[in-house]
Amino acid sequence: MNYQDILTQQKTFFSSQKTKDVRFRKRALQQLKDLLISNEELLCEAIDKDFGKSRFDTFTTEISFVLNDINYYLTNLNTLAKPENVATNLVNLPGSSKIYREPLGNTLVIGAWNYPYQLSLSPLVAAIAAGNTCILKPSEVAENTMKAMAKMINSHFPQEYLFVAEGGVAEVTEILKLQFDKIFFTGSPKVGKIVYEAAAKNMTPVTLELGGKSPAIVSPSANLEVAAKRIVWGKFLNAGQTCVAPDYILVDERIKDSLIDLLKKYIQKFNYTQESPQYTKIINERNFDRLVEIIDPKKIFFGGNYDRDKRYIEPTILHQINWSDAAMQEEIFGPVLPVITYNHFNEALQMVADHEKPLAAYLFSTDADEKKRFTEKISFGGGCINDVVMHLSNVHLPFGGVGNSGIGHYHGKFGFDAFSHQKSVLSRANWGEPNLKYPPYTDKKLKWIKKFL
Repeated sequence: MNYQDILTQQKTFFSSQKTKDVRFRKRALQQLKDLLISNEELLCEAIDKDFGKSRFDTFTTEISFVLNDINYYLTNLNTLAKPENVATNLVNLPGSSKIYREPLGNTLVIGAWNYPYQLSLSPLVAAIAAGNTCILKPSEVAENTMKAMAKMINSHFPQEYLFVAEGGVAEVTEILKLQFDKIFFTGSPKVGKIVYEAAAKNMTPVTLELGGKSPAIVSPSANLEVAAKRIVWGKFLNAGQTCVAPDYILVDERIKDSLIDLLKKYIQKFNYTQESPQYTKIINERNFDRLVEIIDPKKIFFGGNYDRDKRYIEPTILHQINWSDAAMQEEIFGPVLPVITYNHFNEALQMVADHEKPLAAYLFSTDADEKKRFTEKISFGGGCINDVVMHLSNVHLPFGGVGNSGIGHYHGKFGFDAFSHQKSVLSRANWGEPNLKYPPYTDKKLKWIKKFL
């Protein structure tokens, strides 16, 4: 596959100005929406082959997210694409000022395997809405979903506009050598740095949606039943293979035993067995082996069982954990939940602050001062108070990381802006201008300028 030829075709197509027409963008979005609905069976079968995700989870955590994004842009695109009037300062009067959001051009989206439809197609939808062409490279780790997306899109859209590239590391390495106007990547910080370096060679702007160890802090003031129920759901959704899943718990020493008993209760209640439709497989043997390695048998409070042939790891709670344990050295990205205790709330905040800024952070508390300190004293991409993960479902909130967990953000208007250039235009009248800025410069002119400025 000659990716340079495809990019050249996309450059020519973008130069035709067709994608700048809002009506063209809406037709493309509607066509993609129709394809998602008519190909739901194909998409569900493919993801089931990759890691056994149920039809329920596939719709609620994958397809519905993309459909909601499309619906948002179909409803709001006229407003988003409209030039924005802004105030004009005194020295530029009479005149007017506007911000024009124009498409960046030819874009590349590199998706992730853990939510292969959502994390590939949602950025693609934003790129379409903003008026760009796009080459989409889904993750080859979820091979069947990659092929399903390629079949669905490549057979219904011209490749000079949208194209899904298949293949693995060799193919994406070749694609990254090309000169795009925007690269959007979802994946690990390690690979994100490779993408960032490749983009820098062409001065290409990037959005990097990465990851990190996202904490869930549980305060003595929390409703422990609610905390346990929501943490268990968010942690073991997709068998823990979620970039914003609670990676570990920080809990006050006084309530630790009560909390982990409740965590166990809800794991059992939600029935995460090998046969359960609400529990997925680990994506492959390499990740399976990595996860098993970090489970210290001496620190298992609950779970710890696994079956390599079926890529099943039972939801596992580890306690008596410290920062030197294997489970605390990198993002877990699986169904293993370490629990660390603290004695004072500020101690918990400091533990988070002492490590890389996470993609998400969560607090369970009913104390107003704790909520204030949580939001003000630690840096994280986004999060929730008294819930986990659900901030992603609000299209009006930007989603993205900070520091090692990412650069830039998207969803809703923020996705539109991620794939747009904000072009500033000042329009001046041909009358009413004083000669203060023109030579010859005099003390009197400077005196008047200081008054105005």
